[in-house]
Amino acid sequence: MSWDLIFWIICFAIDLGLLASTFYQLVILTDLEADYINPFESSSRINSLVYPEFIVHGVLCALFLLTWHWFLFLITLPMSAYFVMLFLKRKHLVDVTEVFRLLNAEKRLRKLKLAFYLGLLVIIIFRLTLSAFNSLTNEEDAVNIF
Repeated sequence: MSWDLIFWIICFAIDLGLLASTFYQLVILTDLEADYINPFESSSRINSLVYPEFIVHGVLCALFLLTWHWFLFLITLPMSAYFVMLFLKRKHLVDVTEVFRLLNAEKRLRKLKLAFYLGLLVIIIFRLTLSAFNSLTNEEDAVNIF
């Protein structure tokens, strides 16, 4: 198994985790809007996922940089910069008292992140498939030579 294939499997798992986290946050906000959950519980659930999401996205961006995948690094860099800006302005956590006033903006943000991670997942699946195909054809060619 080639290192390239292992790298794309790791990226696939990371992106699926980010996608699931964002979808979970969107579901919580939708439940809050429908009054199935109280504001304190929804804020605490979303806030518990913010730091891990920032860290995992930063790791994914750094992986693309360190493995010389410039196109994907440049795609993920604006989202990382946005996360850093939110953190520096201290607007990264959902406030319990302001959650209803900012509900539509928070849902729109989560939908945009969901679309971003879905687009990234499509690219990663394509590269994973291409890497698996190249890995399998190279091994078969080596077997046929001997």
